[in-house]
Amino acid sequence: EEEAKAAGADYVGGKEYADKIMQGWLDFDVVVATPNMMAVVGRLGRILGPKGLMPNPKVGTVTMDVTKAINEIKAGKVEYRADKAGNVQALVGKASFDEEKLKGNIRALFDQIVKARPASVKGVYMKSATICSTMGPGLHLDLTKIAAPKAE
Repeated sequence: EEEAKAAGADYVGGKEYADKIMQGWLDFDVVVATPNMMAVVGRLGRILGPKGLMPNPKVGTVTMDVTKAINEIKAGKVEYRADKAGNVQALVGKASFDEEKLKGNIRALFDQIVKARPASVKGVYMKSATICSTMGPGLHLDLTKIAAPKAE
């Protein structure tokens, strides 16, 4: 707990926070847990799982190195995955972000996806891109403008 506080975690605790979450408290973005706390956190699976908040070793939110996990999250670490059809969905910002922040985040995501391209893939790697708010209409993006080199 001391390590998490020193790293800048907003909320630090164990069973007391698990009890608050069971009563409906969800005023946080990410849950980081150590392996020995998973017995307590495991009970919260029905609440945290559907919201995408359940700690997971693959994502790096179940770890003994709590400082590293918190620092990565505070720095803006974003997780993205591709489904079976190759669609990638990721959060790139909030409605309160200005245009420049959103552009920067979209370009960063685009660059990371292109960087992760397997060498064996031939042809067009990214066919289209769409951005939308939660439950809002999708707006198609011009991939040629995203892929254009940054003007400096």
